[in-house]
Amino acid sequence: MTSGFSRLRREDLLKTACEVIADQGFGHTRTIDIARAAGVSQALLFYHFENKERLFAQAFMYAARQHLTTLEDIEQSPATPVDRLRTLLRVCSPTMQPEGWRLWIDAWAEAMRNADLEDISRRIDTHGRLLLRAIIEDGSQTGDFTCPDPDGAAWRIFALIDGLAIQTNVHPKVLSRRRINALIRTAAANELGVPLEKL
Repeated sequence: MTSGFSRLRREDLLKTACEVIADQGFGHTRTIDIARAAGVSQALLFYHFENKERLFAQAFMYAARQHLTTLEDIEQSPATPVDRLRTLLRVCSPTMQPEGWRLWIDAWAEAMRNADLEDISRRIDTHGRLLLRAIIEDGSQTGDFTCPDPDGAAWRIFALIDGLAIQTNVHPKVLSRRRINALIRTAAANELGVPLEKL
């Protein structure tokens, strides 16, 4: 029972850490900020996590697990390749979950100096890209898509999504939600040889 309570407490702390980091950024967040937001002492925070770097990495992993679950649901879906593609583009769009995108973008920057964050972000990026490639390959086999280079297409589509996410978080008034989604759908349609209206 104690271990179950401890696990729940740890999950609560990670959730709070994600919220604080998304709001303040990795570089401006102190452990005392997370402790105060969670209503606990710093001592309790360090009881659960060795140090600030490990806390940040595990908070990011907590957020990443939520995204991984969504990707796995799409991966295991019996839906058509077109429907799975449409769902993947929607859940990965910069117009969805702005707090999550702020955390993700900040983690990319911090990953240049934090090996744990680099490892986690690379694994999540790879998982999403491989899922998109598999969807494209399935669609090519069923005749839904025409794409001679599924791997290259997956890289280019996600590069656009990531770039738009950075633009919309740094310069939020430059592009509307409608324009962002239209750019992504148009790029995917062009890459995969499908009519825009199918996406």
